This record gives sequence, structure tokens and C-alpha cells, in this order.
Amino acid sequence: MNHSNPLTGYSNRLASRRLHRRLGLSVVSSCAIHANVSSVSPVAANELELAVSDHGQFGLLAAELRIAELEQALTEAREAACTDPLTGALNRRGFDKACQRELARARRSGSPLALAHIDLDNFKRLNDTFGHLVGDKALIRLVNVLHCSMRPSDVLCRFGGEEFILMLPETDLARAYAAMSRFLRDFSAQVVPGTDCVMTFSAGVVVPERDESVEEAIARADAATYAAKHAGKNCVVAC
Repeated sequence: MNHSNPLTGYSNRLASRRLHRRLGLSVVSSCAIHANVSSVSPVAANELELAVSDHGQFGLLAAELRIAELEQALTEAREAACTDPLTGALNRRGFDKACQRELARARRSGSPLALAHIDLDNFKRLNDTFGHLVGDKALIRLVNVLHCSMRPSDVLCRFGGEEFILMLPETDLARAYAAMSRFLRDFSAQVVPGTDCVMTFSAGVVVPERDESVEEAIARADAATYAAKHAGKNCVVAC
């Protein structure tokens, strides 16, 4: 004797019929789709293939553009880490990398390389009189003047405060002295923006010895700058 619920059996039969109807519709739909695809003209089919191909190429192009954006962002981050945010000159980290590279190249090729230490004259007085904003403008103007006169191979670093280091590859002591004297004339030819003051700098120029480190050469250049200060400022001393 079957004790199963008749309503349950009836419900199961209805569900089975619905399932068969859905399967039938799926088969019919699938056949219709295949019939439609097979009935497409060769020209339309070719256009469909091109559209699919273009979609894939668009995805590839988007991925390449994204990679380029990330590489650009990485390059900018690296540059920012090696650049003084106020003046745009290299900071000490960026300069150390460039200087070690250029010094090694100079020693391999036997070509001279000059280093100049630059210190703005009376910078504290300028800040005390006109404020730090004007002092910042003086620093920026110095860098702009140097960048306008420098060669592409020259490297400028803000060493700290109002001190800068300029590296001049393939330059002997006499040529470096002449270049720094010219830079000084260009810089002192105009007043500092926002003031009626003319700024000058003192500079010391050296050519690193064969067995001399970068730090030792910069220390010698700094000593030459100190001698320029004692000589009355607004001058260049080579040693």
C-alpha cells in the first residue's frame, strides 16, 4: 500500500513537466541561434569576427595604457625622491647617484671632472630683512640662472640651505673657473624678485684627484668657498 502523499506526487509530476518544457525551449532556442548564425551572410560574419577581434585589441590597448600610466607614476615618484621640492635641483640623494656615476666614467676615460661649491652671500640678512618667502625666491632664481647656462651634462644639487654643488663633467679647472665666473656675473646682474637687492655668491672650484673621494673633493671645494668669503665674497676661488 502506497502511503505517499498524493499532493506530493502531483507536485512532482508538474515539476517534471515544467522541466521538460524548459529543456525543450532551451533546445529550440539553441537551434534558433545556430540557425541564425548559419544564415548570416559572409560579409556580416566577417564584420562580426572583426568586432570580436577589435574588442580584444581594445582590451590589450587599455592594459598597455594602464601599464604606461603606472610606469610614468613610478618614474615621477623616483624623480621626486631625488629632487629638491623648492628649487627643482637634485637633492643630496640624487646627486650622490649622479656624482658616483660621472666620477667613475671620468676615471675610466681619463677625462677631467670639476666640482663647484656655491654659497649665496648674505643670505641670512636677506631672510631677516624681507622674510623667508623672498629668500626662497632668491634660491629659485639662482637655480634658474644656472640651469639656463649649464650644459645638459652638468649636474646641479641643492646641498643644504643656501649651498649648492655643481658638477661639470669633461671640464678642467681653468674652464670650470671661467664657467663659474660667468654664472656669477649672470646671477648678480638682476635684483631679487620683490626687492631692490642684488644677490651674489661665493664659489670654490676643484677637480677631484685620482684617489680622492667625492666627499673629500667637496670638502676641498667648501674650503675654497670659505676662502672666497674671506676675500670679500662675490668671487670664485679655484684650488
